[in-house]
Amino acid sequence: MSSSGLRQCIRDVSPYLILLVAISTLGPLQFGFHLAELNAPQDVVSCRVHQYQSVSSRLSSALSYISSSASRDNSQVATSSALPDCIPMEDAQFAVVSSMFTLGGLAGALGSGPIASAKGRLLAMRLTSLFYIVGSIIETLGASVAMLAIGRIFSGVGAGAATVIVPIYISEVAPPRERGTFGAMTQVSINVGILATQTMGYFLSYGSAWRWILAAGIVIAAVQGFGLLLVPESPAWLAANKSATQARRVLQRIRGKNYDIAEETAAWDDSAVAPEEEGLLDEPSAPGLRRDSNTSKASGKNGGHLGFLEVVRDPLYRPALIAAVGVMCAQQLCGINSIIMYSVSLLRDLLPINSALLTIIISAINLITTVACSPLPDKLGRKTCLLLSIFGQGTSALVLALSILFETKILSAITVLFFVAFFAVGLGPVPFILASELVGQEAVGATQSACLGANYVATFLVAQFFPIINVALNERFGGAGWVYFIFTALAVLCGLFVLWRVPETKGKKDVDEVWGRTRRLD
Repeated sequence: MSSSGLRQCIRDVSPYLILLVAISTLGPLQFGFHLAELNAPQDVVSCRVHQYQSVSSRLSSALSYISSSASRDNSQVATSSALPDCIPMEDAQFAVVSSMFTLGGLAGALGSGPIASAKGRLLAMRLTSLFYIVGSIIETLGASVAMLAIGRIFSGVGAGAATVIVPIYISEVAPPRERGTFGAMTQVSINVGILATQTMGYFLSYGSAWRWILAAGIVIAAVQGFGLLLVPESPAWLAANKSATQARRVLQRIRGKNYDIAEETAAWDDSAVAPEEEGLLDEPSAPGLRRDSNTSKASGKNGGHLGFLEVVRDPLYRPALIAAVGVMCAQQLCGINSIIMYSVSLLRDLLPINSALLTIIISAINLITTVACSPLPDKLGRKTCLLLSIFGQGTSALVLALSILFETKILSAITVLFFVAFFAVGLGPVPFILASELVGQEAVGATQSACLGANYVATFLVAQFFPIINVALNERFGGAGWVYFIFTALAVLCGLFVLWRVPETKGKKDVDEVWGRTRRLD
């Protein structure tokens, strides 16, 4: 960002706006937190305690003081709870527990769009905090595989809804010139959650102390719930569904007393008050398709709000839906969650340093590179960043497979870091903003929900089958690392898909211009 652009950003952004973004992004933060919460303590949770005794013994005095004021030694902490220290699980059972989070996420992603549209963004975000609290409580008190799975389903519902609603809310409260920057905060907050839970896992992976990791989710969700009492409804939603006057008051409060909101609210008197102008994303920088007689027969249904089946059936929107859903699937199929969710157990015996510590380093690099690379989509283009990211992850997967196979430990550790860094270049942030730039406002709600739904399906496939396929390939061919040849092949396929089916949206003034330069939609 140039110095003039930075000064403009400072003028546009009020402290109140920063507070709203900080509170709302606690939702995606918990997505990252719950996604990775079982990674570091996996062997402890599943009763393979002996593998973490060295960490436990080193930290017993400090952790026992924190965990229980009534106990002064580590063994007392481990046995003082009425809950079991661990829950016996095989790899397949652990995979089921992990993947239940993504099934809940799928339900939350598909169901949150209609609620946010009909009842408002604020109510929908408050419901996510409720699901997070319930899920975290069940997980913390879980004494069986079934209880852990049920808790993760509830947490997943909250996560799926949050990853749909929060980007919508942020796009509607952020200044138009800074929407790209603030849009990246969703991915940044996810990475903060991942880093937090991986760090806690490094210190609390012993005895029954892993339950403190899960209990932290209750605290975060409670903070989110109370914080949302300070958050107003989206001005764009108010203008479309309630009162333009009320919407202006809220927007003026968000921008500050001396900020001129006339340009942002110019269209509200004429059309934004009408329900047909209300979409799940209200972003002037990505205006909808022209409403003429040739646009779409479906555009007149549901007050201008199209459902998923209407978007699928309409040839006008189908190419955009395929492109957006394909990119969301590519985000997961290139293998990022094989590292985020299973890196400790996968890399435990393969790398020259403690794998739990390496996971913290990985999460930190993921966060740092996401922040550093957030301007790249606006500078290099969305499609270019996606292709760079996919190529980098595919190459890293190939090198990782070979380095693990030939037991080149230093190279394996370095390659894992590059694997995560390349994810932040494009596959991390771009899929969350692409849907709003590929379709008009009348279809963006259905498209966004479909994209997040596809993302959770792909995440479920990786979470459920990665450890099973990894073990099967290692037993079949001997050695380890064979599964990353599969991710290499998937990266090639994803790269070809992006190259052929995803248009560049950088610098395009509207959706018509995006698709007019690539293919006809009639």
